[in-house]
Amino acid sequence: MAKNKLNKNWLHDHINDPYVKAAQKDGYRARAAYKLKEIDEDEKLIRPGQVIVDLGCTPGSWGQYTRRKLAAGNGINGTMIGLDILPMEPIADMHFIQGDFREQEVLDQLAEVLQGRKADLVLSDMAPNLSGIATADAARMEDLIDIAIEFAQLHMKPGGALLVKCFKDMGFSQIVEKFRTEFKTVTQKKPKASRDKSSEIFLLGRGLKHPAP
Repeated sequence: MAKNKLNKNWLHDHINDPYVKAAQKDGYRARAAYKLKEIDEDEKLIRPGQVIVDLGCTPGSWGQYTRRKLAAGNGINGTMIGLDILPMEPIADMHFIQGDFREQEVLDQLAEVLQGRKADLVLSDMAPNLSGIATADAARMEDLIDIAIEFAQLHMKPGGALLVKCFKDMGFSQIVEKFRTEFKTVTQKKPKASRDKSSEIFLLGRGLKHPAP
């Protein structure tokens, strides 16, 4: 009974959510596009000519927003690469690689697209499948952050930026410390499109302290 009520409440909130309505109107696949839009407008992250990698890019709303920012003529001024273990409907001008980016086959495909270049910006909206067990969920979240940082160290320019999603109730203080160890500047962002009830928060790290040689 309680679960049904919870589902009804969620559905009511979702249908009446102004960002859900805006996403439908603006042609975005998910309301998450507005989280990136607000952070980008604050921090001036996305600029023409950049190489941008989107980790865990499915369903693709961050890729859609990025493409609109890089749009030039009939194509884009820049390079967009999306990686995810889940399939994704194509986005024009985005190189989509399906698979686990820790596996060599996927990294080989990535290297083919990068052609020796490194990313200016790495985005990660990845989140773990939640078990409801606080310690296990915190460990999973931290693991995803570690993977994103390691990816940035290997594939991002030393002066680049990494934006990741975290949750305040999932080992957040350790994750912030980790970011401070690896990045020259660290900023916390809670965009308006992030629901008030959610502990979701984004961390932006700029300038790698320990880039891979």
